Amino acid sequence: MDIQILQSFFMWCTIFNGSLLVFSFIICASSGDWVYRMHSKWFPMPRDVFNVVIYSFIGMLKIFVLVFNLIPYIALEIVG
Repeated sequence: MDIQILQSFFMWCTIFNGSLLVFSFIICASSGDWVYRMHSKWFPMPRDVFNVVIYSFIGMLKIFVLVFNLIPYIALEIVG
């Protein structure tokens, strides 16, 4: 596999997953009550527990995007 293909792959992975991260944060920050109502129909839980779960999810998504997308892309840019 060519290094330019890997650079392009990780660049697009970073863009798509970063956009998903930003979109998730905006939706949860701007309409958290709607998200809570929708999820509490499927999984009944108190609001405090939901807040912890959703912000933990966004935090883990951020870590995964950084570790598995952005850092490999930066490393390939340095090498290539």
